[in-house]
Amino acid sequence: MNARPLEGHVALVTGSSTGLGKGILFRLAAAGAKVVMNYANNQVRAEAAFEELKAAGGEGLLIRASAVDQDEIEEMVAQASKELGTVDIVVPNATPDQPLKPIEEYDWDFYQTMLDFFVKSPYLLARATLPAMKAQKWGRYVNIGSEVYPASFGNFSAYVAAKGGQIGWTRSMATELAPFGITVNVVNPGWVPTERHDNDPQEAKDDYLAMTPMARWGTPEEIGDAVLYFATPEASFVSGQTLNVNGARTPW
Repeated sequence: MNARPLEGHVALVTGSSTGLGKGILFRLAAAGAKVVMNYANNQVRAEAAFEELKAAGGEGLLIRASAVDQDEIEEMVAQASKELGTVDIVVPNATPDQPLKPIEEYDWDFYQTMLDFFVKSPYLLARATLPAMKAQKWGRYVNIGSEVYPASFGNFSAYVAAKGGQIGWTRSMATELAPFGITVNVVNPGWVPTERHDNDPQEAKDDYLAMTPMARWGTPEEIGDAVLYFATPEASFVSGQTLNVNGARTPW
């Protein structure tokens, strides 16, 4: 594989100033893509992450925008296209809090939030970026799913349902966009502890790790490697696929 296979491409990763999104963004930048680091909250943290990206040799933009707001997404894509070039790699990664609850304790507003982030956001990002991708006959959409959908975890119905919808959307879009040279795939991470998991119970972490055959935690950079594969020219005939990245936990 070319050491910089994404040279000449522009990658947009939502929710990429921290956590998995940051690891993904840094991998795509190291592969030669110009990148859009997106955030919705915590400007100080985002600016520090962007300085880190530049120090590592990355080139791109830092843009504050909601990943579920149509106007803000369109403005972000327009700015990126003007300053960097056609946005032709899109990774919808932004996510809200994901509390585990029995179904009686969820309300529809929470279900709607999950659908907004995992179905509406990829849809809005596609609407904003597809015309340019179709015109150049090349593009990549890599959704960030979760092992919770194929594993069918309980007490997590809103998140699991939305992730299932995301995978269904991916498969349909892969078929629809194949004639245009545009691929649509999903990376399903296992539990990768990041800043958002700092306050998770240690017992839950221990139990999860005990059930992981590789007996170690994955890293955001390893999720980034999986996304990078789907984004490369080498994956041009791979679309509509779901890749589980979870240290051989996959029982399905």
